[in-house]
Amino acid sequence: MRELKIFSGRANPNLATKICRHLHLEPSAITLGKFPDGENYCKLDEDVRGRDVFLVQPTSPPVNDNLFELLIMIDCCKRASAERITAVVPYYGYARQDRKDEGRVPITAKLAANIITRAGADRVLTMDLHAAQIQGFFDVPVDHLYAAPVLNEYFAERGFVDDKIVVVSPDEGSIKRALGHNKRLGGTLAIVDKQRANALETKQNTIIGGPIEGRIALLFDDMISTAGSICGAARLVHQAGAKEIHIAATHGVLCGPAIEKLRDAPIDSIIVTDTIPIAAEKQLPNLVQLSVAPLLAEAIKRIHHDQSISELFRER
Repeated sequence: MRELKIFSGRANPNLATKICRHLHLEPSAITLGKFPDGENYCKLDEDVRGRDVFLVQPTSPPVNDNLFELLIMIDCCKRASAERITAVVPYYGYARQDRKDEGRVPITAKLAANIITRAGADRVLTMDLHAAQIQGFFDVPVDHLYAAPVLNEYFAERGFVDDKIVVVSPDEGSIKRALGHNKRLGGTLAIVDKQRANALETKQNTIIGGPIEGRIALLFDDMISTAGSICGAARLVHQAGAKEIHIAATHGVLCGPAIEKLRDAPIDSIIVTDTIPIAAEKQLPNLVQLSVAPLLAEAIKRIHHDQSISELFRER
């Protein structure tokens, strides 16, 4: 059996440590840093020749620094003769630039996929891509995981199921995600009609579906970035008479005015996972961070043993 090696970049070392703990492994030793002129430095402190290597590095803010560090780590492992290199990218930056929505703009999600592949990654393990078709941007196999089971389990344990709840999609693009949660948690389904004014501003107009009045509203999205969309949807749901409002997302990017918006919005709790570390200054009293380390660890084990990943999400 090929020996498994798991290295972590500096983007989210705590997640990598949790993954290793679930696999009963020690994180593999690596030295990362910068030269005095700002150039990145990387040295593997363990032998990887002929080994199955996994590099844990979400390309979260600062996106460019973390992406380039991942590329250097991949190149380092490739030149050290690793047998297979899997880029474990729990959060894939640049995913929102996945198409040309106007003239003379790049498709950066494809560019980032190209350079990760060209650097030498043999496969990619990621979670809740902003658009599922980004899997096709890579010319290597992509294993796409979903945090939905982790979020559903959290709400089910708190009794937020069936007639008590209404599952709300904060925009039309999240309808399929909301339907999945609705199927497993029960309750009714509602959709917020969102109109985008520009790249930074959105406006929520009406709610389709329901009923909402007197129910616990659960809003699901793939990420909370500036929090404009999710907070706008929460206010609309609050006006419709929701008893409680809980928002959940896989990736807590929480950039720009996100913390202020979330603090001022009529939200009872904010649930995110640990795909992205949350700095101390971004912590809120009603913010809960769930771990996806067990899910990623099981996926890594299955990839290492050439077993099915889809079995992780098969209904039983």
